Amino acid sequence: MNFNQPYRPGGLSHMPPVTKNIIIISFILFAAKFLLASTLQINLTAILGLHDYLAPNFRPYQFVTYIFMHGDFMHIFFNMIGVYLFGQVLEEAWGSKRFLIFFILTGLGAAIVQYITVHIELVNYLNTINNFLNDPTNILSVEERAAYMDQKYAVLNGSVTVGASGSLMGMLGAFGLMYPNRLLYIYFVVPIKAKWLVIGYGLFDLVLAFQNNPGDNVAHFAHLGGLLVGVCIVLIWRKNRTHFY
Repeated sequence: MNFNQPYRPGGLSHMPPVTKNIIIISFILFAAKFLLASTLQINLTAILGLHDYLAPNFRPYQFVTYIFMHGDFMHIFFNMIGVYLFGQVLEEAWGSKRFLIFFILTGLGAAIVQYITVHIELVNYLNTINNFLNDPTNILSVEERAAYMDQKYAVLNGSVTVGASGSLMGMLGAFGLMYPNRLLYIYFVVPIKAKWLVIGYGLFDLVLAFQNNPGDNVAHFAHLGGLLVGVCIVLIWRKNRTHFY
C-alpha cells in the first residue's frame, strides 16, 4: 500500500459498525434535542452535556454522554465528517472493540482537561460573587441577594461542554502517527501530509486556548486533551502489541 497517496474513505455501505453507530447516535440525539425541547420542554443538553460538579445539573454519566451531543448543525456536521474520514480507517486497522475503547478514552481525556480549566474559571467567578455578597459594606435587599444567587446557578448550569471534537482530535493524532505521509486535503482542496496537519492543528488549538478569547466558544483545551490521550494510546499500543486493553 502506498501511504503517500491521498486518503479517500469508502462509502456508507462499507463503513464499519462502531463508526457508523457513532454517527447515527449523534444525529439521533441532535434531532431529539430540538424535538424534545419543542414538544415536552425537555433540555437534552442539560441532561447529557458535561457540567461542572458544582452545577445542580451535573451527573457522572455526562463524562461519556457529552461526546454524542452537539451545539448546532455546523458543529455536528464537521465533527461527523471527521469521524467518517478517520474513524473507519482506524476501526478497520484496530478492530471495532479497540476503536470503541479508543473513542471513549479520548473523549474522557478531552472531558477531564476541559473540566479542569472550566472548573478553575467557575471557582474564580463564584469566589468573586461570594466575596461581594459577604462584604458587610454592600447593603443588598433580599431580592437583590436572591438575584445574585440565581445568577450563580445560571452560570453553573450554563457552562456545558458538548461534542465529539476531543475524540476527533484523538483520531487525528492517531492517524498522523500511523500514516504520517498520507495526504489529506484541507477544505478538500489544499493537500497536506497527515503529520503536518496534526502538528499544525495542535499548535493552533494551543495558541487559541491560552488566548482565552471571551467570544470564542470552542473547547480548545478539550481538543488538546483528546489529541494528547490519542497520541499516548497509540504509542502505548505500539510498545506492547500483545496487550491492548
